[in-house]
Amino acid sequence: MRVLVAEDDPGLRSVLERGLREQGYVVDAVADGDAAVAHLRAYEYAVAVIDWRMPGRSGIEVIVAARARGIATPVLLLTARDAPADRVAGLDAGADDYLVKPFDFAELLARLRALQRRPPEVLAERLVCGQLEYEPAGHRLVVAGREVPLTATELGIAELLARRSPSVVDRRTIAVQVWDDESDAVGSNTIDVHVARLRSKLNAAADAAEAAGAPEADAAPRARIETVRGIGYRLVAG
Repeated sequence: MRVLVAEDDPGLRSVLERGLREQGYVVDAVADGDAAVAHLRAYEYAVAVIDWRMPGRSGIEVIVAARARGIATPVLLLTARDAPADRVAGLDAGADDYLVKPFDFAELLARLRALQRRPPEVLAERLVCGQLEYEPAGHRLVVAGREVPLTATELGIAELLARRSPSVVDRRTIAVQVWDDESDAVGSNTIDVHVARLRSKLNAAADAAEAAGAPEADAAPRARIETVRGIGYRLVAG
């Protein structure tokens, strides 16, 4: 999933960017409030991590501007300010959660997962579609009881399709959410190749489970990635 990090301290920004990438996130990192607003307007993010004090617009001003434009991206506000009045000000401005510096990176990850569990995209402990189960916290995908080894890109596509299932996910959304590059630099052929490989691995796992007589293979219908011509893909059961 794609996350925005807006933090003016280069050391902390680098730590957040590297740590989130290691957890499977696609990260856009900016150093000032004006850039944060521009990115929130241009891209769709699963969550944003925004520092309170930044050059240009403050974190509060970034959040206010985003909410005024109808941008509902969940926001985790970072700050060294720990007074109750500051917490109230941050939440009232439109932040969804608040984390005081210094913080433990594991806590930040837990708070991001909690934010992603909120509407409009509900992220449960497991995303289930027929025989397919995806565990966001562990980045594990299981088909009919068998864990499927996937690349980071394939896992990103699988999570996005599972989260939006049974809705159609267009190619631009897949490009923006899964790849680090600008969406225009990721061609349809590249996306199609990765989806084809993912589809093949899912089918192979289901075939193997059926051949082995795994009870999970009979307990639920197969999960299938359908191509919606001219638009994108969707994950459905049956």
